[in-house]
Amino acid sequence: MTVNFPPGFLWGAATAAYQIEGAARQDGRTASIWDTFSHTPGKVLGGDTGDVATDHYHRRAEDVRLMADLGLGAYRFSVSWPRVQPGGRGPANQAGLDFYRALVDDLLAHGIRPMLTLYHWDLPQELESSGGWPERGTAHRFADYAHLVAEALGDRVELWTTLNEPWCSAFLGYGAGVHAPGRTDDVAALRAAHHLNLAHGLGAQALRAALPSRAAVSVTLNPGAVRARTDSPADLDAGRRIDALATRIFTGPMLHGEYPADLIADTAGVTDWSFVHGGDAAAIHHPLDSLGVNYYAPFLVSGAAPDGSGHEPSPWPGAGGVVFHRPPGKRTAMDWSVDPTGLYDLLTRFTREAPGLPLMVTENGAAYDDKPDGEGAVHDPERIAYLHAHLDAVHRAIGDGADVCGYFLWSLLDNFEWAYGYSKRFGAVYVDYATQVRTPKSSARWYAQVARTGQLPPF
Repeated sequence: MTVNFPPGFLWGAATAAYQIEGAARQDGRTASIWDTFSHTPGKVLGGDTGDVATDHYHRRAEDVRLMADLGLGAYRFSVSWPRVQPGGRGPANQAGLDFYRALVDDLLAHGIRPMLTLYHWDLPQELESSGGWPERGTAHRFADYAHLVAEALGDRVELWTTLNEPWCSAFLGYGAGVHAPGRTDDVAALRAAHHLNLAHGLGAQALRAALPSRAAVSVTLNPGAVRARTDSPADLDAGRRIDALATRIFTGPMLHGEYPADLIADTAGVTDWSFVHGGDAAAIHHPLDSLGVNYYAPFLVSGAAPDGSGHEPSPWPGAGGVVFHRPPGKRTAMDWSVDPTGLYDLLTRFTREAPGLPLMVTENGAAYDDKPDGEGAVHDPERIAYLHAHLDAVHRAIGDGADVCGYFLWSLLDNFEWAYGYSKRFGAVYVDYATQVRTPKSSARWYAQVARTGQLPPF
């Protein structure tokens, strides 16, 4: 049977600046931590970099027309911090802002609502050289940057997001070292998490000060859908520990005004949390107009790691005894499990925890090994099945009381997939990286029909 989404539900697709823009050294843009990381031998698969990516900087108009052809109601993009404020300090680079002004104007001309993310992992390298997110001053630099962008684009952009997935920035970048800047220091990771929280709060205040009252301010998290392997006390405690580090380290201060006591206790052997200053909690606990939820796959965990495990650099400080297991069932090309119940669980959880706060699914999608056929068409039935199942989970959550007001497919285009380089394709649109030719996959056409009608057809 056909499933109908609520009137006014926002249908979109998402991208990130470093993954698509290219033009890494053009028009005054300086290096970000991802430029440095990707140019460091051995850090990115195949030695790939985002120097050219999908050349969106030069193909902006073509890409917006493509969005319009697909019937998108909204486009979630990120601003490159070093493109609009080289070095992360000082005045705006007008050439960089002009690119985003033109992008926003193109979107509005095609009836597409722009949703602007201020930070999707591309910290200016100069700020990292001064200490990066483990240093408190970076949060204040972010607030200055937020005000600068809001003054330039606030007359045309109504949907604003401070940070994308601060968990990845803190724990993959400073703990496990698999993302830029590639540091492996548990204390630095926890300090970074706090200063990202503070950057969100200060940035949200800066946005409110500069934006018209109609503007909406949000943050996007990638909370963990954490499942204990069994109901044993050890496994349940492992799930609690990972939930604290994956989710509550951000939702605690952002939504409730304090860090969870169990998180502080779990990490007492790592840090005394003296980097949290008086007034920080109030600054972070800034009212939100919506909460963005990114979801791909759940975690399956147990306690009691065997002796000798847990000594490699990890994104889970204070949780070295937790074992991560491979969930059963179908998997994507990222080797992530396909389990839409995790998305349902998160949406209903946040409805209980923050009643009255609207939710948006700001990223959801899958990588598969997409290839053109002999006629140049790209058929991806696995992605259609993935999207259908997850959209059905969203609809079920809405039916059970979740106030979900939008869904953004990840991603509009195949792109630079961080440490995986160009080896993984998440896009609804296939990109031939040699020619930059764009080819909508069958999933793009399918999603376009859903976006235009607001209906999920039988599968």
